[in-house]
Amino acid sequence: MTGIELSKEEKAELIARIQHYFNSELDQPIGLLKAEFVLEFFAKEVGAAYYKKGLEDAQVALARRMDDFSEDVYQLQRTVTE
Repeated sequence: MTGIELSKEEKAELIARIQHYFNSELDQPIGLLKAEFVLEFFAKEVGAAYYKKGLEDAQVALARRMDDFSEDVYQLQRTVTE
């Protein structure tokens, strides 16, 4: 898997949110560079796990829809042959 590519705007928004979290929830203001390091760490170390879980969830949802579709086709075939 290749790294997640964020636009400059997306990255800036996430960094601002990290700074806000540290300031408001932890009473520990951090600068831009440290917030960027936190973002890079989570993107590298945690992001892959969430990405993988998202793909697994999507695969399960698609499989359910395919089962539903197969059942619909079967019902149509039954209706035609009766």
